[in-house]
Amino acid sequence: MDSTAQISGALPGRMVDALVLGGPAMWAIAALSVLSLALIFWKLWDLLAAGAWSGGARTQAAIEAWARGDIGAAEAELKDRRSLRAQLARAAMASLRDPQLDRAGAEAETARVARNLLARARSGLRGLELAVVIGPLLGLLGTVAGMIAAFRALQEAGVQADPATLAGGIWEALLTTAAGMAVAIPAQIALSGFDAVVDRLRHDMEDAATRIFARAPAENGDTNRERPRAAAE
Repeated sequence: MDSTAQISGALPGRMVDALVLGGPAMWAIAALSVLSLALIFWKLWDLLAAGAWSGGARTQAAIEAWARGDIGAAEAELKDRRSLRAQLARAAMASLRDPQLDRAGAEAETARVARNLLARARSGLRGLELAVVIGPLLGLLGTVAGMIAAFRALQEAGVQADPATLAGGIWEALLTTAAGMAVAIPAQIALSGFDAVVDRLRHDMEDAATRIFARAPAENGDTNRERPRAAAE
């Protein structure tokens, strides 16, 4: 009981001691770790809200209804759906049904919407990329600064230098390298996972758009070709 309380009470103290020993670089790494963790949790919530792991069953059902020519059912399946797949499918269908757009214009409009949706899906990933790069660099900076201070103290001590003092200074300096890697590794894992999710979303959206344009209902045939010149005039 007492030993457990002692360990739990010593952990925060050890963390503070590590921050103090590491110097300004360690404080910067600690702030970076907090920001990275917050960004990871926010990105998880953002992708969940975007339907990244929903599978797109409603979107697939809408595309099948669209291919059968049941436009009402397709629109009903996508109504009020906020997932990125559903938004892309809804934009593609709307573009094909827009009398002011020919097929090329509908494809361009769908591509524009897809780019915006993918940009939203990738929002925040640059911050994780920065954490992956900056974390080890901050750690290296702190280590170099600590080593300089340790060897300077050794030089000032002269012949009376204590090797234990030098070893202690090096140990303290290496703390920042370990801390920087501890921040960069989880950030890199999260970044790779999020990149894989975004790539999957891109594939699903491209597949949905292709199926919608390739299987447009017959009654929308006038949207799948160039508008007559006389109608344009």
